[in-house]
Amino acid sequence: MGQQSLIYSFSARGTVILAEYTEFTGNFTNIASQCLQKLPASNNKFTYNCDGHTFNYLVENGFTYCVVAVESAGRQIPMTFLERVKDDFSKRYGGGKASTAGANGLKREFGPKLKEHMQYCIDHPEEINKLAKVKDQISQVKGVMMENIEKVLDRGEKIELLVDKTENLRSQAQDFRTQGTKMRRKMWIHNMKIKLIVLGIIVALILIIILTVCHGFKCF
Repeated sequence: MGQQSLIYSFSARGTVILAEYTEFTGNFTNIASQCLQKLPASNNKFTYNCDGHTFNYLVENGFTYCVVAVESAGRQIPMTFLERVKDDFSKRYGGGKASTAGANGLKREFGPKLKEHMQYCIDHPEEINKLAKVKDQISQVKGVMMENIEKVLDRGEKIELLVDKTENLRSQAQDFRTQGTKMRRKMWIHNMKIKLIVLGIIVALILIIILTVCHGFKCF
């Protein structure tokens, strides 16, 4: 990794640059500043390519961290640099400390820190790439775990749905038994009425026959 892989960096609040560092001259400082003016305010990471360089930005909680790198540096080194700068800046000036430090104080104090982080990332590319691979593996494992948790939760919902269906079936079965009991009672009463009617008809026929044969009640 060449000495010029990272060539310019700054920390800003909104669109105001608080501290910056570079050992080189060029129009990259103007381009980086112009891009800063157009960045969305939401927390995110952005990378722009221009004239063989990448302009990398990390926006978080109203602060913007930038590093300009040659394209051959890739994306991992610049983004690792921005994460290191963000963490260091937040520890030093978080919670409103940036306002009390003053513009000149920030430039004097944090400008050299930008140089230190830049040099570290330039000198330790293999270590950074290894850490990036570990983070990527952790993210993959986390993604698999979240997917499994979602499957378990989804299975739990299906189990609950099955329990609900079982309860509904029990309720329906109970209603069916109740309706069956009522229907059997109704049919029993209906059958008893028919039997009584038939019995009454038989008794009446017997009485008619007896009365006809005996010419009244003379047989008794």
